[in-house]
Amino acid sequence: MWKRNGLSIVLLAFLLVFLGGQIWTGFLTHNEELAETHRAALSLFDYLHSGHFVSATFENWESEFLQMGMYVLLTVSLRQKGSAESRPLDDAQEQERVEPGPTPWAVRRGGIWKMLYGHSLAIAFTALFLLSFSLHLAGSWRAEVDEQLAKGLPAPTCWEHLWSSSFWFESFQNWQSEFLAVLALVILTIFLRQKDSPQSKPLAAPHSQTGD
Repeated sequence: MWKRNGLSIVLLAFLLVFLGGQIWTGFLTHNEELAETHRAALSLFDYLHSGHFVSATFENWESEFLQMGMYVLLTVSLRQKGSAESRPLDDAQEQERVEPGPTPWAVRRGGIWKMLYGHSLAIAFTALFLLSFSLHLAGSWRAEVDEQLAKGLPAPTCWEHLWSSSFWFESFQNWQSEFLAVLALVILTIFLRQKDSPQSKPLAAPHSQTGD
C-alpha cells in the first residue's frame, strides 16, 4: 500500500492537517471579528457553513484548479527551451511510454468515448474550477451580506457581488500567485536540479536540454 500509494497518502495527510488548521484558526478569527461588532459567536458546525469559511476555502481551491488546468492545456502546444516541465522542442524526440497492463475501457471502446477520455484531464480540471468558483462566489456573497447587514447597510444581490471589485480582488490575488509559481517552476528547472525528482532533469543534462 505505502510503496504504491505513498505520495497520495502523504499529500492527503498534509491536506487534512492544513485544512484542519485553517478551520480552527478561521473559526477563532471569525468569532473575534463577530465579538468586535457585538454579534453572537458561531459554533464550529455553524462556522463550516458560514460565508467566511466557504469563501476562503474555495477561493484558494479555485485558483489551484485554474493553475493546473491551464498548465495541462498550455503544455500541449507551447514549449520552453531547456525546461524540464516542457515537451521536447522536436516532436521526433518524444516517446510515448506504455507499460504492460489492461488498456482503459474508453480507449478500447473508441469513438466519442476515446475522444472524451483523451481530454478528460482538462475536462475534470475545468469542472473542478467552475464548481470551486461558484462556491467561492456563494461564500463570498454570504460573507458580504453579513458584513453589510451588521453595518446597517443594504445587502447586495449575488449578481451585484459578482461584479464587485472586492470579489475579483479575492480571485485575482490568488490567480496571479498560481501562475507565478508555475512560471518559477518552468524557468528554474532550466538551470537547477533536484536529484531523483521527476520534475527535474538529470544532474548531468545540459541547460539546453528540454524535457525531463
